[in-house]
Amino acid sequence: MILAREKTDGRRVVITGAARGLGRAMALEFARQGHWVSSCSRSDKGVAKLAKEIGDPHTCSVVDVKDDAAVEAWAKEVASEFGSPDLLINNAAVINRSQFLWEVSAKEFDAVIDTNVKGVANVIRHFVPLMAKRDEGVIVNFSSGWGRSASPEVAPYCATKWAIEGLSQALAQELPSGLSVVPLNPGIINTDMLRSCFGPSAADFQNPDEWARTAVPYLLSLGPSQNGQALTVG
Repeated sequence: MILAREKTDGRRVVITGAARGLGRAMALEFARQGHWVSSCSRSDKGVAKLAKEIGDPHTCSVVDVKDDAAVEAWAKEVASEFGSPDLLINNAAVINRSQFLWEVSAKEFDAVIDTNVKGVANVIRHFVPLMAKRDEGVIVNFSSGWGRSASPEVAPYCATKWAIEGLSQALAQELPSGLSVVPLNPGIINTDMLRSCFGPSAADFQNPDEWARTAVPYLLSLGPSQNGQALTVG
C-alpha cells in the first residue's frame, strides 16, 4: 500500500482508464508523490486491485466512460469528496484489432469511437463545469503519435486520436482564462495496447512505471501558458 499525504496537501488528480497500463502507473506515481488521486476504470477486477495497491485516501471507481450517466454520477461523487480537480487526465482508450479498415466490424469501430472520443467528451462535460467554478485547472487529453501521423491497420484508432487533437484545440479556445487543455502524446511505452500492434518488439520500449516517473512531474508542470499546445512527454 502506498502512503500518501493528507488530502489538503498536493494536487487533486482525476484519471480515467486507471486499472492498467499508463493510467495505473500514473495513479500510483501521483499517490507516491503525495497527490490525491481519484481514478476510474470499467474493469471491476482492475479497480479492486488498484484500490488495494494505492490505499486511502485515494478513490477508485468502476465507471465506463462511454456511459454519460455513469460519468455524471462519478463527477458528483468526486466533487463531493474533494472538490474539483486540479488536473483532469483523459487516459481511457481502446484500440482496434490490427486489420484493414474495411475488415473492422461496425461494432468494433463504434467501440473505439465511443470510448476514445465520446468518452473524453463525457468526462469533459461533467468535470469542466466544476473546474470552471474555481477558474483553475488543467485538462490533459491523451493523444498518440497516431494522432499526428498514421499507419495501416489502425485506422479507427488513428481517427480517434486525430479527433482528440482537434477537440482539444477547439476546447482551448472555449475555456475560461484560468483553465487550460492540452492534447498529449505520451510517447511509445510497452503496454498491452502497444503489444497488440507491435508484438514482441514492444519489449524494446520503456515500461509504464519507468515512463510515469518522468511523465508525472511533466504533467504537474503544465498550466495556462501551454493551453492548446500539442505536447509530447519526453
